[in-house]
Amino acid sequence: MKELIARFENHLRVERNLSAHTCNAYVRDLEAFRLFLEEEVGRRRVEDIDHLVLRRYLARLHKTHRKSSIGRKLAAIRTFFRYLLREGLIDKNPGELIATPRQEKYLPKTLSVDESYALIETQQRGDLLSLRDRAIVEVLYSCGLRVSELTGLNVGSIDLEEGLARVLGKGRKERIVPVGSQARNALARYLAERGDPAFDAPLFLNHRGGRLTPRSVQRHLKRQLLQAGILKDATPHALRHSFATHLLDGGADLRAIQELLGHSSLSTTQKYTQVSVDRLMEVYDKAHPRSRKKD
Repeated sequence: MKELIARFENHLRVERNLSAHTCNAYVRDLEAFRLFLEEEVGRRRVEDIDHLVLRRYLARLHKTHRKSSIGRKLAAIRTFFRYLLREGLIDKNPGELIATPRQEKYLPKTLSVDESYALIETQQRGDLLSLRDRAIVEVLYSCGLRVSELTGLNVGSIDLEEGLARVLGKGRKERIVPVGSQARNALARYLAERGDPAFDAPLFLNHRGGRLTPRSVQRHLKRQLLQAGILKDATPHALRHSFATHLLDGGADLRAIQELLGHSSLSTTQKYTQVSVDRLMEVYDKAHPRSRKKD
């Protein structure tokens, strides 16, 4: 099965032209399923896998994983078997007989405007790494980027004079997003400290001079949150959520936010309206005299 997974990965990269991040996610999910088959079921051939085996695998996942993670893993397995069916390696797709778990409804974690400002202002030192971390937070909050989009930027991806960034998003879709003045200033200071690097150089470097990874960005952000006295367990994605929620609170059009975030569907963007409604109700309940509960 390992060889089939390798062939499937090549299909994703070459024929479907998916990003390395997406391909790696597919492979991770399929490798976990392969290990389950070998260790728990004792089956190694794809021809021997039926929907009962898949149900057994999902039952084990339910003990340790959220429904969203299970749904993603099931989608990877379905796509893998669909590929095998198309190649004539199996005669049916067992994944089609399994229902996708109903997803939990959740509201994205966000920082308040004051918390966002406090986080940004923690980096006041002038050394190279502090200037980099300040620029990272400024860009994440100013542009609403995914962390993988941020780390994929090159120096030439940003036009500091025009205040625009060319971003490569999911499915290799390119979009242009505005960059706020404060983020441009932070980037200019950081790039000047680096000696004005070439256009094709990575925008953000680690301490060894290589391209910064999403995991490193997340680790540095946790340290900055502690320095700012913010106790929320926020990730770089929380800054993306905060960007969208604060724009919506400020009166921005939902479709404009959709374009800025790079969402293919408006329904994905609409979850931010619920965040704003919940915040509005919280303010109302605290402030309106007729909403207060009497003792």
